[in-house]
Amino acid sequence: MSSAAVSVSLPTGFSVLTTFPDLLFIPEFVFGGLVWILVASTRVFLHMLQGWVMFVSVFCFTFSTLLMCLYFCGAHGGKSSWIAVDAFYHSMAALFYLSAAVLQAHATILAHETLPFKLYQEDIAAVVFAFLATLLYVIHEGFSLLRWKSS
Repeated sequence: MSSAAVSVSLPTGFSVLTTFPDLLFIPEFVFGGLVWILVASTRVFLHMLQGWVMFVSVFCFTFSTLLMCLYFCGAHGGKSSWIAVDAFYHSMAALFYLSAAVLQAHATILAHETLPFKLYQEDIAAVVFAFLATLLYVIHEGFSLLRWKSS
């Protein structure tokens, strides 16, 4: 029995926006940016918890932007080591965002009685978008790990 070798590579140029899972970069930007904006615009009730949420959202937003720009430029040159970097980054981002979403939810529950209703609603929106960003990063992670395994 012979098996056909499948060559898997990362996209370059505008094909980044048309291939799955790299297509998920765009909603990751949107939901991650919304988490960043919503947490930054509300009153920070628990500095350590919401500081971690801000770090995660800014870090993932910045690093995803950098990674996507490198893909656009074709900086990976088709090397399989970049596939491992992609899988590792999305695994770490999914774990970071899961912890940030849980901590933001905890901070929102604790701030229920002390925040004005409008700020409480912003915190709830931040929780929802943090969990949506987590879901997107987990999906991207799963498909990146499959791509890494088949490379």
